[in-house]
Amino acid sequence: MRRVVDIEQWRRLAQDQRDAGRRVGLVPTMGALHRGHQSLVEAARANGDYVIMTIFVNPRQFNDPNDLRAYPRTPEADRDLAKSIGVDALVEPTMAEMWPAYPDPTPTTVSVAGLGDVLEGAGRPGHFDGVASVVTKLAIVTGPSRIYFGEKDFQQLAVVRRMVLDLGLDVEVVGCPIVRDDDGLALSSRNVRLDELARSRALALNRALTFASELDGPASAMRAVMRATMEAADVVVAYAEVVDPTTLQPLDDGATGRARALVAGVVDGVRLIDNRAVELRRGH
Repeated sequence: MRRVVDIEQWRRLAQDQRDAGRRVGLVPTMGALHRGHQSLVEAARANGDYVIMTIFVNPRQFNDPNDLRAYPRTPEADRDLAKSIGVDALVEPTMAEMWPAYPDPTPTTVSVAGLGDVLEGAGRPGHFDGVASVVTKLAIVTGPSRIYFGEKDFQQLAVVRRMVLDLGLDVEVVGCPIVRDDDGLALSSRNVRLDELARSRALALNRALTFASELDGPASAMRAVMRATMEAADVVVAYAEVVDPTTLQPLDDGATGRARALVAGVVDGVRLIDNRAVELRRGH
């Protein structure tokens, strides 16, 4: 596995692979790697891609400085895991190269209106501007490629897809299924901050989505059962929503067909998210 910290070396590496006839697969991460990240690498390898993984804790997507400070950083373990799962090149760019003005505000921002300011964006102002900006830079430096994201961060996936479409970036966005632990909790780098009791309460997010997906009813009934399930486990509910999978706009009881149920809640100070595809039926 090659390790790269220099943007120009990273750019040349990706171009050399394309010149050799290979497709580049980009797996962006903020480190604290787990099996969810491994599944993205496996998807890229299954597509025959030369896998470039980036590790960069992007400060621009944290609206809470305490959350940024608390974000787990495990560089040595990450490098060992990346090598063991078949990453071809691990890119760990410096802050100075990614955001030269930091810690001052970066003058250039990519913002996806409508998709980036609802749900997670409503509670975390500027978060998706930070996501869209860093993914744009990763895509520009890497060049033509497939870029892999997990569906666990479904809103992030929707934002990136819209951004790529609007900006005409030469990348193919690949969404990969949510990876869960044996108890059903969606894998997240934040899970390490949950003690045993908090983790048992956090399972209510997945349970809420399961109950919603089993309902033979409209969007309002799904919202109600998700919220009630989370509140019963003393989860502080940030939202329990049913939306159009592309626009992320809330759906009313006249809507039918495929939709996405999304939940977010806080357990002992740790904010968690989860989601699931659901099928809506008209209310009576």
